[in-house]
Amino acid sequence: MRTSFPKKAAIERKWYLIDASGLVLGRLAAKVASILRGKHRPIFTPHVDTGDFVVVINADKIRFTGKKLDNKVYQHHSGYPGGLKTEKAGDLLKSNPERLITMAVWGMLPKNSLGRDLIKKLKVYKGQEHPHTAQKPEALS
Repeated sequence: MRTSFPKKAAIERKWYLIDASGLVLGRLAAKVASILRGKHRPIFTPHVDTGDFVVVINADKIRFTGKKLDNKVYQHHSGYPGGLKTEKAGDLLKSNPERLITMAVWGMLPKNSLGRDLIKKLKVYKGQEHPHTAQKPEALS
């Protein structure tokens, strides 16, 4: 038996719509990362992008468990001396909830060129409105 690998052009991509209101951030990110990678498909191959597009709406209504809203801190460094920037999860949820979900999903994707291609298929929006109605996204619960 020969192993067949899916060709990039032969993969049919679907669009999924996820309403994030009331969902826990980590559990949502794990589900989204799995769909972006294509692990829900029988043709999944680790080194090929077999995943689908995901549209997440109501990012500002995401939920944290425990005291993470006050205690969880996101850090990044500019590369210059004294360039460490910190921001609490609660402040980030108020100012930029799209980035919060994107960072959580990005942490669950491979750290290589495949992961950089996969994260481009994630579309996150703060409110109910999104510009992807023409793609007819299928609602996921």
